[in-house]
Amino acid sequence: MRHLGIDYGRARIGLAISDPTGSLAQPLTILNNGPGVMEEIKKLVLSYQVGKIVIGLPLNMDGKEGEMVRETREFASSLQKVTGLPVDTMDERLSSWEAHSIMKEAGLNRRKRSKLADKVAATIILQRYLERQRNVAGS
Repeated sequence: MRHLGIDYGRARIGLAISDPTGSLAQPLTILNNGPGVMEEIKKLVLSYQVGKIVIGLPLNMDGKEGEMVRETREFASSLQKVTGLPVDTMDERLSSWEAHSIMKEAGLNRRKRSKLADKVAATIILQRYLERQRNVAGS
């Protein structure tokens, strides 16, 4: 089953997709957040035959929930209603930092890193989720 990973943001939403076996995540695209974004995501869900959605949960570094967590949960709830799919959350702490670090090591300049960061962060969030699921299943 394919999973769709989401790095939710007020301005942009990064998306990643897993392979059909649910083992490997790869960057998909970045959408501008605004009217119609739910329908855009629904089209991608149908096109890629997604079976589950995973959204990064932006917890504070101390693990507490702030305003963005509430907003992200509301987005997740709406997305579940629009797509009819199960939506799970995954702690996304440090995923953006890790995305920038990976891209910097790859030699991408600041402008390019900024442009790609959301979908790379979505990929990191989704890959962490897939690995956690494998570890739970293997226990």
